[in-house]
Amino acid sequence: MTVRKVVSADGTAIAYETRGAGPAVVLVGGALMTGAESAELAGLLAERFTVITYDRRGRGDSGDTAPYEPARESEDLEALIQGPAGGSAALFGMSSGAVLALEATARIGGAVTRLALYEPPFVTDGSRPPLPADYVAHLTELIGREAYGDAVEYFMTAAVGVPAEFVAGMRQAPFWASMEAVAHTISYDGRVMGDTMSGHPLPVDRWASVTVPVLVGSGDQGAPHILTGARELAEAGDNFTLRVFPGEEHAIAPQVLAPVLADFFGAPAV
Repeated sequence: MTVRKVVSADGTAIAYETRGAGPAVVLVGGALMTGAESAELAGLLAERFTVITYDRRGRGDSGDTAPYEPARESEDLEALIQGPAGGSAALFGMSSGAVLALEATARIGGAVTRLALYEPPFVTDGSRPPLPADYVAHLTELIGREAYGDAVEYFMTAAVGVPAEFVAGMRQAPFWASMEAVAHTISYDGRVMGDTMSGHPLPVDRWASVTVPVLVGSGDQGAPHILTGARELAEAGDNFTLRVFPGEEHAIAPQVLAPVLADFFGAPAV
């Protein structure tokens, strides 16, 4: 695949790849993800769509511009839509990338044709502790002194909920280095999530301007709070629909997800 770049509103170069032909779909990754992690899903969708995968700012081949603001990432998506997507696109967001895609849709408006979200990691009930109030500040402090491994560990324990003893083993695994390489962006996802992991009801009024069809997906074998949050989001409006994937967890198989997305993105306009 050929890596190309589009320039966002603040001058940051955003790296992307395209596959397939047809209506445009942009895949938005979550924390610690680069566009490469979406390659298998993109390949499956490319049979019917022009699929754009990209490195979110600060990751992979994309640039970064300080100071960080979540709104800049919405502008990155707008640049991709107005550029390689040809002016309009459907969006699919994974995990915290789902929240970014939702926020971007609220900002961009009619340029987004349909929106699919898988397991935005909301914490709206008491089934797990909320994020610490100083979560982003502590991440920023760790990143500031280049303690990238500690930043990944803190994300895993505080945000994902992985027991510390398991994370100690993960630090010895070959994949740990790839996570450290983008660890400086973990606080970005914390900013994108805002107060939606605080244990309080979702601020659904924030997304009232989202009027396109929205598919909210969740597995039924993962963390209970994520399914609860998906159900709550799916009640945000008549254009929101919940789809529960039996037997699936947060790392859903692309072969399971792709046909559902293809049917949703390929449905007639409403």
